[in-house]
Amino acid sequence: MSELRCPQDIVAIFHASFHPTQGNVIDWSIKASDDVSLDNLEFSALPSGLHLVEQDVIYFTKDEHHGVCVFRRRKTTEQGHRGFRLSSLGILLAKSARSKPWRHLSALKDLVATIYTRLEVSEILEPNDEDWEPARFFFEERKVRQDDLGGAGQWNGWSFEFDGDENEGPVGNPTLHLPHLLRILGPSSLTLYKHVIGRKRILIFTLPPVQAACILCHVAADMCYEYQEASPNSTAGRLQGKCKEGINVLGLVTLSDLDRMQKEGTSGRGWIACTTDAIFLEKPSHYDLLIDLTASTPNKATRPAFFSSRPVLPSGMSSRGPTHRLSSVRFAWSDIKLWNELDRILQLDSSQCADTSCCSPSSSSSSSPDPKSKLITAWTDVWRVYEDVCIICAGLWIGSWRGNSPSSYSTANGSANWGSVRLEGDDDLTLTAINGSDHVRSLGLGIEGRPSGSSSNKPMRRSSGMSWSSERASPSGSTADGQQQPGDRDEAVRTDGQLLTTLALLQTFHAHTSFQVSTLETFLPPLPDRPKSIVQLTPRDVLLFELGPLSGVDAKYLEWLGQEYGGGAQIVVRRGWKDVFGIIFGYG
Repeated sequence: MSELRCPQDIVAIFHASFHPTQGNVIDWSIKASDDVSLDNLEFSALPSGLHLVEQDVIYFTKDEHHGVCVFRRRKTTEQGHRGFRLSSLGILLAKSARSKPWRHLSALKDLVATIYTRLEVSEILEPNDEDWEPARFFFEERKVRQDDLGGAGQWNGWSFEFDGDENEGPVGNPTLHLPHLLRILGPSSLTLYKHVIGRKRILIFTLPPVQAACILCHVAADMCYEYQEASPNSTAGRLQGKCKEGINVLGLVTLSDLDRMQKEGTSGRGWIACTTDAIFLEKPSHYDLLIDLTASTPNKATRPAFFSSRPVLPSGMSSRGPTHRLSSVRFAWSDIKLWNELDRILQLDSSQCADTSCCSPSSSSSSSPDPKSKLITAWTDVWRVYEDVCIICAGLWIGSWRGNSPSSYSTANGSANWGSVRLEGDDDLTLTAINGSDHVRSLGLGIEGRPSGSSSNKPMRRSSGMSWSSERASPSGSTADGQQQPGDRDEAVRTDGQLLTTLALLQTFHAHTSFQVSTLETFLPPLPDRPKSIVQLTPRDVLLFELGPLSGVDAKYLEWLGQEYGGGAQIVVRRGWKDVFGIIFGYG
């Protein structure tokens, strides 16, 4: 029965450790095939700075194989180790459309605890061949046996993603952290969203532990995954992108991955990665967007900082010097409409999903309270008040500028919700709409076109009490007659709220992407004349995309959109002084 419950998609298992004279090494491994390479994998498993934390989880890729490893820092009195042994036990998964290394994470953590506990009890410094027997059993139970991986790497939509495995459910899926991370990033998350649609190179700089940054990589890719992934469920007749896969998630990268990052950047697919190597801050030519999570540490009460990489024009006769520089970038005023809708969804479930400690870039393994936490919270609140003022001002300005047209603004919850985005072609995307409506969304514009209130939708059924947390509750949390304890019911409600909020947010991103791509299609010439044609957009045309004609970021975003979905056509946004003068004063 265990084989039926376990995904069978692992191609390698390995153990990496730090040696005082040799550095990072792989001291034990098993591979399903000699074609699987483990070269330089020890650097991904033990990135720089990880010696500062007790434990961590690292997501990474190696030659298109996704993987995950569990890091532990163990105390030792051995000479040369400076009081600690640093090691990681990790796995590599087979290539597939959508690898899910997190499905093995819980069992991998238990495996690490079993092996290291035995070594500590036996006072063994160097594990021998017999000590790896639990790892061999783990590998044999989960290694690849079928070419199709038994369906482990398939993509069948978000409903199946969260509900496809009756024995596992959505627990551990990074996508469920989308509400948390939107709260952490704020409106600037839409800057990240635009770069994901445009298939740009995105790098996240973080301090250890790195699990939160790795989760952010996967969540950011999932914002547009349903639209980017070419599948039978794609909307019929929509514009097709040049790439048929979602943006590539590289996970954690180190300096040894520079060549791979450059190669991936030329493919046009785009990538998202994270790193702890500060030297990447001095190499802006290797990425297009940098997200600095260190700006949100306990000592810096601000949101993570965003920087765009811009080319530097050569000065004088010398060709030496930096070719790119980092420039601070924030959300555009046109993002306020979409952010208001996302924020409305977040607030509907804020009481159940407000805990962001699991995703906070400043979180650590220590559970001791920070004496500065109250002061930091106060300063963070001040920062968010300032941000809210900017949002209100932008909303008022955009609203008066565009006339508050019914097709652009939502009327959910009455006039109090004035200014929230209205996504054409769909109803207001709220938890109420998903949980209680019988409206069937168009194929590709909802959750695979299923009735949002249908009893056949398993994630929706859990709102009435059936949830993964309740179904898989331990016996200690139940009464003698099998009834749930109040704590289990509270956890079930929280999990259901987080799941429904995540689905509503993913649906909002998908509907917004569909709207903008369909708007782009109205400006493109017929298919025979589309390749190598030049399409010029005026400021008034930009307004039809719900974007700001005065925003340089929005202009670049439309160019990226044309590169991916224009079928060879080049999009040029006119931003001359005559065009700007005309849109401000209503001429032309």
